[in-house]
Amino acid sequence: MFVDQVTVRVYGGTGGSGAEAFRREKFVPRGGPSGGDGGKGGDVILRVDPQLDTLLDYRYQEHHRAERGQHGQGKDRTGRSGQDLVLRVPKGTVVRDTDTDEVLGELVQEDDELLVARGGRGGRGNAAFATPTNRAPREWEPGEPGEERRITLELKLIADVGLVGFPNAGKSTLLASVSAARPKVADYPFTTLQPNLGVVQLSDGRTFVLADIPGIIEGAHEGRGLGLQFLRHIERTRTLTFLIPADSQDPAAELATLQAELRAYSEKLAEKTFCLVISKSDLLPPDESPPVLGADGAWGRFVISAVTGQGLEEWKEAVWRHVRLELGGDEEESGGGSLRGTGDRTAADRTDHGPGAGERWAP
Repeated sequence: MFVDQVTVRVYGGTGGSGAEAFRREKFVPRGGPSGGDGGKGGDVILRVDPQLDTLLDYRYQEHHRAERGQHGQGKDRTGRSGQDLVLRVPKGTVVRDTDTDEVLGELVQEDDELLVARGGRGGRGNAAFATPTNRAPREWEPGEPGEERRITLELKLIADVGLVGFPNAGKSTLLASVSAARPKVADYPFTTLQPNLGVVQLSDGRTFVLADIPGIIEGAHEGRGLGLQFLRHIERTRTLTFLIPADSQDPAAELATLQAELRAYSEKLAEKTFCLVISKSDLLPPDESPPVLGADGAWGRFVISAVTGQGLEEWKEAVWRHVRLELGGDEEESGGGSLRGTGDRTAADRTDHGPGAGERWAP
């Protein structure tokens, strides 16, 4: 089960109390106070686990409490500090304070950690209260309680390329054709009910990560369909691919609706670079050309068929070049691995991949 948003309560461990004790040692006349301090309570820490891709573990367990510190003991012995509680989360997790909606942090790299609840300080024992005029104090302090906080964990998948399209635009079929991912594919709308990730492999060990989200319909930014629930997952992608099926009744209106929904959801998302793909070209009669479609700002335009393989290699190579070179990937990454890094790109840097033989694009 894919779970991408949960709310949990975290509790830092309570500090141990200080001790009240007096020495009773041979050859030590009158002794003296010897109560040790209590140990510190454990912290609650979130840590990235690269093996996780869902927040399912926290769906059925709401409360998470770190260990409390041990109490102080006689002979000036300090209590042991409580162990930290480490909660493992997938990469791309955003952490918010549920009550204030404040973003506490984001965990996007493999070794990222975030302290979300501090443990309480241990109390002082009576040895800490001894003074020249108060040589036998009986004061001691209780341990302080740890922080208590209600937090919301929101997963935003990390990918290089995000597929955007209406239901049945061919996104899942494309993902299954170019990667080892096996999303559900069927001939009815909203087949995809959760985001899917796939690693696209090219020659020489080059790869990029492709994300498929459920189909977007008009009004998705207001909660219609499944778009609002999963649009967050393409916020972290580096570029977008708009899929328009070749058999669409009104391709231009479909593209305009997709762009409007992204803009209504997030201006930052709408500003991402994108390419335009006419999918399902195998459904066209042999004597009919793909729809002619203009898209201002598109860095590339392609005609593909995930069934016959038409145009797939050209699209994959162009996506790699765009993300790898134009968006500022490291030179050392050419041997493989998922893409990282950021960079700005001007209009002069765009690459326009034209249509196949016998086709033309509108300016």
